Parts: sequence; structure tokens; C-alpha cells
Amino acid sequence: MPADLKFLREHYASLSDEALLAINRAELVEAAQRCYDEELAKRKPDPEFDEAVEAGNEPDWLEDAAEVLSRADLPGTLPGAELEDARDALEAAGIPCQLELSEMTEVKDVSPAPTHRWRLLVPGALNQRATSVLERDIFNTEFESEWRTHLEMLSDDELRAMDPQEAFCGLFDRVERVTRAYDEELERRGI
Repeated sequence: MPADLKFLREHYASLSDEALLAINRAELVEAAQRCYDEELAKRKPDPEFDEAVEAGNEPDWLEDAAEVLSRADLPGTLPGAELEDARDALEAAGIPCQLELSEMTEVKDVSPAPTHRWRLLVPGALNQRATSVLERDIFNTEFESEWRTHLEMLSDDELRAMDPQEAFCGLFDRVERVTRAYDEELERRGI
């Protein structure tokens, strides 16, 4: 299947410097390599970009990185604002991260089947914190919106009978368990 050069040019142009540099040029077909090289050449005058290219833009923690979010790179689509928003949220929280485009194994029951996926990586030791930041800053907003829509559909009687503590007992239980485990570990260490 021939490469869609217009899509590739738009796709590479839409990427941040970091995301563009995360692409492994060697994994690209020849036509995609030309589009990639063209985009690199356009950005070359930027001194910060030159430094990132020369440094390889590969953080020392990458070997032990944890994936906190991934999305398939479907033909005809861009990575999407969600990944950019997620990266921005992590950076705002002081969590180092890197967007990486990686090859996927065969995906069934999806047409057209994606061949690559975007992965948002963080240092392994910051995995839990990063996941929580994404939940708080990205996914909880969506969840709240869905919850509000659900509540609006309830009758007055159903709404009065609703108890968020019961509806989300698992979530409340998780918060209690996490807090208890943390407090017990502090006590065990004498802190």
C-alpha cells in the first residue's frame, strides 16, 4: 500500500519537537523517511531543536520507563489532543515524560489495522503518581461529565435514592485502603 504523502506531511508537521524526535526513522518506509526528513529540515533553524537532535532526546530513565497512556496511530488520523494534553499535564506536575511512536503487533478485528501506537512514558518510579495526575487532570473531567449526564436522566425519586457512597463504594474503599496502607508503612518505619 503506497504511503499517503499529504497525510504524512500533515502528521509530522502537527507533532511537537519531542514527538517528532521520538520517531525511529529507521522504522519508516522510504517515502515516510523523506517526509520526516523534510519536517526535520524545516525545524532545523531552531537552536533548541538542534540541541535536542544532537542529544538524541533520549532521557536516561527511558530504559526503566513505564507506559501511562497509549493510543493507536490509525491511518488518516493524528495522535490527537488527548496525548498532548496528557503530556502537558504531566509536565505541569513536574513529571518527566516522553511521547514515543512504536510498532504494534498485529491487531485483529480493526479495519484498517493500526501498525503503530503512541506511548506516553514516564520514569518507572513515577508511574503511580503520573497515572493519578492523568486521572485527576484528564479523565476525571470526562467521568464527571458522564456522571452529571446520568444524574440528569434520573427521576426525582431515583435521584433522592442515589447515594454516591454506595454507587462508588469500590472507589471509596480504595481510598481508605491506600490511606491505611500508607499510614501503616509510616508507622512500621517509625516515621
